[in-house]
Amino acid sequence: MSRYVYLVRHGEQQDAEHGLPDGPLSGRGQRQARAIAERLSGVPFASVHTSPLQRAVETATYMTERMPSIEPQLSSLLMDCVPSGPEPTMPAAFEPFFGGITPEEIAAGEAQMSDATAEWLSPSRDDRHDLLITHNFVIAWFVREVFGAPAWRWMGVNQANCGLTIIRVRSAKPPVLVTHNDLGHLPTELRTGLPVEQPF
Repeated sequence: MSRYVYLVRHGEQQDAEHGLPDGPLSGRGQRQARAIAERLSGVPFASVHTSPLQRAVETATYMTERMPSIEPQLSSLLMDCVPSGPEPTMPAAFEPFFGGITPEEIAAGEAQMSDATAEWLSPSRDDRHDLLITHNFVIAWFVREVFGAPAWRWMGVNQANCGLTIIRVRSAKPPVLVTHNDLGHLPTELRTGLPVEQPF
C-alpha cells in the first residue's frame, strides 16, 4: 500500500517584500491557490492539514473550496520554522543565515520537524492521499529527509508559491520523491517565491 503526501507551499503573501512575518494572500497569491486547487480537485484526499499562519490558512481555504467534503485541519507541525542549525560539514556560505537565529529557535525547529516527518512519512495500511499546506523550509526538510541528506541540506532547496511536491511512502521501501516544485499548473506570471526568477 502507498501513502502519497502532497506538499504545497502557500500562495504569495501580500506585502511580503516589506518583511511582514505573516499576512493575507496577495491577488496573485489567490490566483496561485485557485490554480493548484483546480489541479488537485480530482485527488481523493483522506486529509488536509495546514500551517496555522494566515497565508497558509487562506491557501487551504481556496483549495478546499474544490473539496467540499474535507475540512482543513490546523497543525503546528507545519508552521514556518528553521529545521536545523549550523554544523561542521555545512558550507561556510550558509553561515550568515543563522546570524540572528537563537539556539532555542533551532531546537524548536528540530523537534517540530522530527515530529512532522514521523507523522507524515510513516507508511499507511491503505492507499491514501494527504495534503499539507505549509512553508518553504518545511518542504525543503521533507525533501532532505527523503534523500537521507545531511541535516543542513534543506538549505538551497526551494519551492515556489503553490508549487507542488509529492512523496510516496511504502512500508517495505524508502520514501520516493515523485515530483518536486512542479509548477505545471501555474503560468509564468504566477511563478513567484523562488530566489531567482525562472528564465522560462
